[in-house]
Amino acid sequence: MSQPVPDPAPDLAPATLVAAGISLCFAPQGGALRDLTIQDQGAEIAPLHRAPWAAAEVPPDAPPHQRGLGGDFLAAPMGPDPAGLHGPAANGLWRPVAAAPGTLRAVLEAPVQGATLVKELRLVDHHPFLYQRHLFIGGSGALPVANHAMVALPRGGRLSFSRKRWFETLPAPLETDPTRGRSCLAYPRRAEDPAEFPGAKDGTVNLHRFPWGPAHEDFVSGVEDPASTLGWTAVVRPDEGDLFLSLKNPAHLPLTMLWHSNGGRDYPPWNGRHLGCLGVEEGAALPVLGLSAAETPDPLSAAGQPGLLTLDPLGTVEIRHVIGALHWPSGQTVAGVRLDGDRLTVTGDWGAERQVPILGAWLGLAGPAVAAPKPRLDWDA
Repeated sequence: MSQPVPDPAPDLAPATLVAAGISLCFAPQGGALRDLTIQDQGAEIAPLHRAPWAAAEVPPDAPPHQRGLGGDFLAAPMGPDPAGLHGPAANGLWRPVAAAPGTLRAVLEAPVQGATLVKELRLVDHHPFLYQRHLFIGGSGALPVANHAMVALPRGGRLSFSRKRWFETLPAPLETDPTRGRSCLAYPRRAEDPAEFPGAKDGTVNLHRFPWGPAHEDFVSGVEDPASTLGWTAVVRPDEGDLFLSLKNPAHLPLTMLWHSNGGRDYPPWNGRHLGCLGVEEGAALPVLGLSAAETPDPLSAAGQPGLLTLDPLGTVEIRHVIGALHWPSGQTVAGVRLDGDRLTVTGDWGAERQVPILGAWLGLAGPAVAAPKPRLDWDA
């Protein structure tokens, strides 16, 4: 059970990070990144979700990060943990240690499996992206990790991805008691075609769409093709005329986890009102694969893909991630994302195209940063 979260220290007030055309708020409690706002082609884009409740409405035994649920945070360890769901990284205090124009660094006060954890956020003038990395210094063992961005889709969206081997659900549904909530996918199941993923009852679900059903809470993951050179997820918001982008190095973070939270929980603080939230969680977290994690060898390890972050007692390992948003008035589904040096090209399925500046080397780490022992966890998203 989670411990009640203490009031944050008075010197750990939220900090604003700004560059030309982009800004965000960093909340030391939980290290949450909120209010990401991007100015692009005359449009103001705020792509990230925020829960509709006040902190005081959250039960004291709930994970501390639920008090201000929204934006993006790091889950480490991802899943159940004595510090609260998604571990110290999502529930502890991060103390800023350095700042420069467009850059902020913070250190998590609590260790993660003995590792000191450093967060670095970077904005660049006229780049529509947040660049972030997390450094694990020392520590021992291995753990599931994920960046936990939450996209606001109050009027729905269209999803597309870099090439995936298959999509797979958790070992068990998020909600099994109909008096508390509903999950509508089949668990545990996997399917190669995200447009025809098995539903809990007869029929299939198209994971390229959100929402695909009323009042449900579901979690499904896509496993990257080992041949992918750039991992990406694009979420088009047609009514808003924009799109959200998540970019990763797939050699380090082979899973794209989709949390569909759309009114499927009826107990506090959710109370059926947490609507239109799509988690786009890029990570290395084998336990979320309900069938694959039980196989020996698991199919990620068999393909040379990492399932966990493995700490280095005598060194440092890191993970990097990029999120951002573009004006996209055509509303076309994204058909491709291509990185050429310091230019990123996004193309639509009917010919729309945008080219934008990016730090092309940010995701280009050499060699695997994670390894894949086979774990099992009791899961509760």
